[in-house]
Amino acid sequence: MLIRRETAADVDAIRAVHAAAFTPPDAGGVPVEATLVDALRADEGWLPAYSLVAVAPDGQVVGHVVATRGRVAGEPVALGLGPLGVLPGWQRRGVGSGLMHAVLGAADARDEPLVILLGHPDYYPRFGFRPAVEVGVTPPQPWGPRYFQARPLSAWRESIRGEFRYAAPFEGL
Repeated sequence: MLIRRETAADVDAIRAVHAAAFTPPDAGGVPVEATLVDALRADEGWLPAYSLVAVAPDGQVVGHVVATRGRVAGEPVALGLGPLGVLPGWQRRGVGSGLMHAVLGAADARDEPLVILLGHPDYYPRFGFRPAVEVGVTPPQPWGPRYFQARPLSAWRESIRGEFRYAAPFEGL
């Protein structure tokens, strides 16, 4: 598996990954994650360096992760991570973990101080995430603190404190 930055040729495949990853079996409709990436791509918070795809040996895009500019207390000092999706046939094979490590490594290498996500509190600590309130960052409404997690990186500073705001497309969720 190769992890690389998204290209224009990947847009449809990325949408398909999120549609497959987030649609329950026997459910109809398009999950919000499938259209959220398109909305993020059109937003000022879009950061192309943090839109990564996992590609199988045959060239098929099998996973995607994105992080966009977030703000803490109005300052652009954080990334909002998500969505992260993997095709069902490729789940539990290390694709999601590989994408997570790649996006965190890219963010750290580019001196981003903090990565925020909404996710399961039993899964994301393996990547260094912990409740964001522990580092002084509070969730935007209506999300509570249990699933709202932060991963401080090398450039993190104690002065980064306050309410977190995702890129604008998250506001409508």
